[in-house]
Amino acid sequence: MVACGEDAAGFEEVDDVESIRVPSRPGKAEIDPLLGEHDHLVVSGTDADLAAVVLRLLRKDALSGVSVGFVPSSPDSVVGALWGLPKTPLRALALALRGEVDPVPLIRDDVGGVLVGRGQLRMVRGVAYADEQVALRGPAASIEVLPDPGGPGLAVRVVKGTIFKRPSTLYSRAFQIGCIPTRPVRDDVVFERAVNKWTWYRHTEDLRLVRGTL
Repeated sequence: MVACGEDAAGFEEVDDVESIRVPSRPGKAEIDPLLGEHDHLVVSGTDADLAAVVLRLLRKDALSGVSVGFVPSSPDSVVGALWGLPKTPLRALALALRGEVDPVPLIRDDVGGVLVGRGQLRMVRGVAYADEQVALRGPAASIEVLPDPGGPGLAVRVVKGTIFKRPSTLYSRAFQIGCIPTRPVRDDVVFERAVNKWTWYRHTEDLRLVRGTL
């Protein structure tokens, strides 16, 4: 059990659960030493914490050898809702420890990050494509990108207009945009600088997420 941040449940009182506490959005120093010892990690924390751990799996080429369980620290977790994880911490822990691995799409971006839940572009203007489909030409109130298991990998939801909103959803393997400078949001974390182009795409390997029924 990797408990991320002070607010994440550590479950030290649960038998047979080895728990360590690390900072929010842990990095190389905290996660890499665990990868040679364990083939299953349970992450307790936010969607951004999960993304940070998964990024280390990607960087260490460990996606195929390590399965991941997730205990969301918030009932509003996009990852939890997306993959049907229990909202009760103890039930989520039980599933994360003993559930079945069900590979799900892992989304990457062109600046070296990963997306496990929701990516967002807010109040954006530009030209965007979902594979060969035109997703946007002009302004949009928001664009959301989420992993989608039922198609090529990404679900792209574009909302045009601020009063009369006209949402549309496209499914693709990649999404790319050229735009007036904006700051993308990855799993509720705002990117550190404004960019005028951005790409999200499905990685060649899936994330081995534990979400199957006990």
